[in-house]
Amino acid sequence: MTRPAYPPAPTTRIDLHTHSTASDGTLTPAELVRAAGAAGLDVVALTDHDTTDGWAPALAALPAGLTLVRGAEISCRWYGADPPIPLHLLAYLFDPTEPALAAELARVRAVREVRAERIVALLNADGIDVSWAEVLAGAAGGTVGRPHIAAALIRAGLVATTTEAFGPQWLGQRYRLPKADIDVFHAVRLVRAAGGVPVFAHPRASRRGRIVPDSLIVELVGAGLVGLEADHEDHSPAERAHVRALAADLGLVVTGSSDFHGTHKTVQLGAYTTTPEAYERIVAAASGVTPVASA
Repeated sequence: MTRPAYPPAPTTRIDLHTHSTASDGTLTPAELVRAAGAAGLDVVALTDHDTTDGWAPALAALPAGLTLVRGAEISCRWYGADPPIPLHLLAYLFDPTEPALAAELARVRAVREVRAERIVALLNADGIDVSWAEVLAGAAGGTVGRPHIAAALIRAGLVATTTEAFGPQWLGQRYRLPKADIDVFHAVRLVRAAGGVPVFAHPRASRRGRIVPDSLIVELVGAGLVGLEADHEDHSPAERAHVRALAADLGLVVTGSSDFHGTHKTVQLGAYTTTPEAYERIVAAASGVTPVASA
């Protein structure tokens, strides 16, 4: 039995960025929501890459006292730089049946799988024994990505950790291929048209690579951007402060979250959280689907 979620109490612990096996996490959606409840969270967002496949099993397993925010992390690109800069957009509470957004997400998932198969072929061409069948099996029907290839490299004893697998000698550079992501302005508009709330994920995470200028974020606000993720493990204290100041200047919601991937990362659920006030603004801005709390 589920019911619409009410605004959280001031002591609510809210984590708005997590991943399951529906994309590149290591916990199933059911395991993820149970782990979120065990970790003392009151609200958790399931934001798998470019898919909503985890929503139904997460809802079915929702433990008492936990509210689920349904969302996705959308693979985007800003084409105002040469070469274009990849970035991620967290989309909350959108209608998954809205045709235009659903079609774009399906296209990105298909391209992601083709890219992963090509990366495996490159590895094989260099004599590296990683099978495409094994990578697909590791994805377990979820959106296929580089973390699944990294897991295969670890199982083969070629690297020790996911971080090493994403280094320049492996998937970070030598065996990295571009993706056909969604133009970020188009993505923001699609999410808003589907009744969702777009928030820029880890916008100043320079340790991940190139970052976009603040001027782009100003432009994205005009397209419908609602918030910025400030508190994240890949942001330094100075980067968090920069994001908060920019959000204040632009009147944007500020979020914090773990970006939990299970054993693919060391960060734990609830390591960074969002304030109840920010959560309430996100819920109020949505018209696609509602948060759901277990009875």
